[in-house]
Amino acid sequence: MQQNRITRGDSPVSIIGAGIAGAWQALLLAKAGHAVTLHERSDADLMLSTSHWAGGMLAPYCESEISEPVISRLGLASLELWRRELPDTPFNGSLVIAHARDRADYERFARRTSGYQRLDAAQLVALEPSLEGRFREGLFYPTEGHVEPRRVLPKLHQRIIEAGGVIKFNSDVTADDLEGLVIDCRGLDARDLEPELRGVKGEMILIETSEVQLARPVRLMHPRWPLYLIPRADNLFMLGATSLEAEDTGVSLRSALELLGAAYSVHPAFGEARILEFGSGLRPAYPDNLPRITIKDGHEIRVNGLYRHGFLIAPALAQATLNYVAHGQIDNEVMRCV
Repeated sequence: MQQNRITRGDSPVSIIGAGIAGAWQALLLAKAGHAVTLHERSDADLMLSTSHWAGGMLAPYCESEISEPVISRLGLASLELWRRELPDTPFNGSLVIAHARDRADYERFARRTSGYQRLDAAQLVALEPSLEGRFREGLFYPTEGHVEPRRVLPKLHQRIIEAGGVIKFNSDVTADDLEGLVIDCRGLDARDLEPELRGVKGEMILIETSEVQLARPVRLMHPRWPLYLIPRADNLFMLGATSLEAEDTGVSLRSALELLGAAYSVHPAFGEARILEFGSGLRPAYPDNLPRITIKDGHEIRVNGLYRHGFLIAPALAQATLNYVAHGQIDNEVMRCV
């Protein structure tokens, strides 16, 4: 399906929100030759952005366990864009493990996903030596990747500038303040225009230890949610992530105990790790937990509802926006015109 489109060069493009959704929109449109300005209400540290608290997993196969097929489609397309635009993105795969008591959850996860290899204990240790003697098997998803949000967002911002775009931090603007095509990527702040949005809290803990080495994200089956152990630079690990229907900030005592206890069950050396940070972010979600690109009169586009899949699907959503702007193409699964 095709609609009337913004002709290249007809007007400037202003994007509101420099988190992962807005950054990818700005990058692809700037590379396509548009005069792009990216506005962000906070400073370059993005402390007010949900992206600051994200895990950064690029795991379309693992996410398919509880997600709709459109998330897998967008996620797989996004992997190629990550590889193209940031070739140093680590694609070391993902690993799923479980204790014997959670064997049923482990097998259910295997049935609901694809793209994995079953590993026995020896193969698991060859992949992650720190887990020797801890688990008898694992599911390895070799094509998945991960990024560190607080490091990769500055890289994306630099790529935008190199492509000719402009970034304005501490710029709290609305669509009414701007001329030309406006792309609204404000997340929950867009509830003034998108009242259906709700916040889903994701909690995380950042720890430091040199006693455990992991080359890829590890998911541990858990009675309430999978625990993510995500390796970061400088002997850091992110523990996450909960999905709570709550809009308060901070990390609850219960969540902290469960996350830390689960990490300790993966390897007792985590018991000696230093806790550096507790934090939480509110993920913007529509009632169906699916993303939307809303086109209003061809001059305003709203990209929102990325839920827990922001880093996974943001590149593909940006490509869909570019396809609309350049060619009038409509992705019927994620776009709607109002």
